[in-house]
Amino acid sequence: MITQIHVPTISNAGPKLSVGRWFKRVGDPVTVQEPLVEIETDNVTHEIHAPVTGVLSQISVKAGASVECGMVLGNISLF
Repeated sequence: MITQIHVPTISNAGPKLSVGRWFKRVGDPVTVQEPLVEIETDNVTHEIHAPVTGVLSQISVKAGASVECGMVLGNISLF
């Protein structure tokens, strides 16, 4: 089973969102609520946490890319 990692709605973020750094690489194990990736706005950097425990199986959006709320950043495969 696969769980998608989405860009959340960030209040007061403004129109420009971009992917900061990824804390994990494809194939790395992750635990629920562990920080995975940063989303940068004009005002703040926001950490996206793992919604489930599993393995980071895909990174769909690389660091530096522009994103929108709701966009899929990657996938976590469940054990």
